[in-house]
Amino acid sequence: MADKKSNPLPASSAGLLRFFEDETKGVKISPKIVIVIPISIIAVSWFLDLAFIP
Repeated sequence: MADKKSNPLPASSAGLLRFFEDETKGVKISPKIVIVIPISIIAVSWFLDLAFIP
């Protein structure tokens, strides 16, 4: 018999996507940092390219 403590998950997108609220172990990074770091790397590389034109 199925465990009665577990609730059925809601079906979304024909059951392809399921979202869980369980936290996993690992490094927690803010979404702001994930966006800012690549943009700053691109900006610095463009500046260095423009500043050191032969």
